[in-house]
Amino acid sequence: MITTLAIHNFRSIRELVLELHGFDLVTGANGSGKSNLYRALRLLADAGTGEVIGSLARQGGLSSVLWAGPEKISNGVRSGEFAVQGTVRQESVSLRLGFASDDFGYLMDLGLPLPSETAFGRDPIIKREQIFAGRTARGAAVLADRSEALVRSRVEDGGWSELSRSINPDESMLNELSDPLRSPELYRIRQMMRSWRFYDHFRTDSLAPARQPQVGTRTPVLSHTGDDLAAALQTVLEAGGGGRLADSIADAFPGSQLQIEVRDGLFQTTLRQAGMLRPLSAAELSDGTLRYLLLCAALHTPRPPELMVINEPETSLHPELLPALAKLLVDASARCQLLVVSHSPVLIKELERSGAGQGRVHRHELVKSLGETILEGQGLLDAPPWSWPVRGRMGR
Repeated sequence: MITTLAIHNFRSIRELVLELHGFDLVTGANGSGKSNLYRALRLLADAGTGEVIGSLARQGGLSSVLWAGPEKISNGVRSGEFAVQGTVRQESVSLRLGFASDDFGYLMDLGLPLPSETAFGRDPIIKREQIFAGRTARGAAVLADRSEALVRSRVEDGGWSELSRSINPDESMLNELSDPLRSPELYRIRQMMRSWRFYDHFRTDSLAPARQPQVGTRTPVLSHTGDDLAAALQTVLEAGGGGRLADSIADAFPGSQLQIEVRDGLFQTTLRQAGMLRPLSAAELSDGTLRYLLLCAALHTPRPPELMVINEPETSLHPELLPALAKLLVDASARCQLLVVSHSPVLIKELERSGAGQGRVHRHELVKSLGETILEGQGLLDAPPWSWPVRGRMGR
């Protein structure tokens, strides 16, 4: 289980270290930075698939996602005694992301190349990466260390073994050097991060693929787009999850039954509702009903991930469906680590009520202070322990 998430200089998040518990609910007003936390975690996961640089480019480049406020915010500025003012940058351009788990932790530091090195001076590169045991990357806890192009791994006598001196600056060591025999820690972290799943705003418009018949193949994991909904639901049914799935349907739509029609290899989602003479196809379902079925397929997966992150699952759902959604989320948290981002007071209340007896739901409320996203109630001494490594001499 991931126990700590650390973010530095990403959009409105100047510095945030968040303790996770297994089922975590991130809340806050509009504009408080909830979506930024979600995006930062998704960007971190991209390191495990080799897509982190491309993902940054799609967001406008490193300069577009960096914290835009001052490097430091004094107590005088926070109290209103002094105005916020810009100063000459003292620190290197740096976007840092990391996590710690029960077994290993990982962090990365993204920066810019020196101007004389390349014409692609605004393309981010990976300056530092570390894998460590325990909760922080300190001393002997570091198991693998990448500084610029040099990558080393810890050996049994406490020394270091060189893995590479020529790793590409835009590639993570997780992808370039991961090997179950030579570097098992890199391999384990990469596999862990590749198992993470993110779901955010499924398409439910009239042309959404989930509404159309699709060629069906066994689908234990719903795609992040939800295009393979019918095949994913049928896989849940055949994998022994039909009882739990039927309960989730009944909680939301009493008297209704889910049916997957298969014709000539094409799979179609249908829902037979009480009082109707025929089942309704996915093309006929409301946006909210279709979204709920998509969430059912994601959360009832027969292959639970190590971490599932869902951003604003309440979107398009009628308030009467939110108690059923809360129960669905709480039940899923028994099978995998779950992080939910929401600003719905009704869903938040239902989640806290549904999970109170089981002690599962831990709420984190984000607030804005001088444009900075901070955790409500977290003081300087309340944050989990965390340590960022220092860059070398070429640390632009």
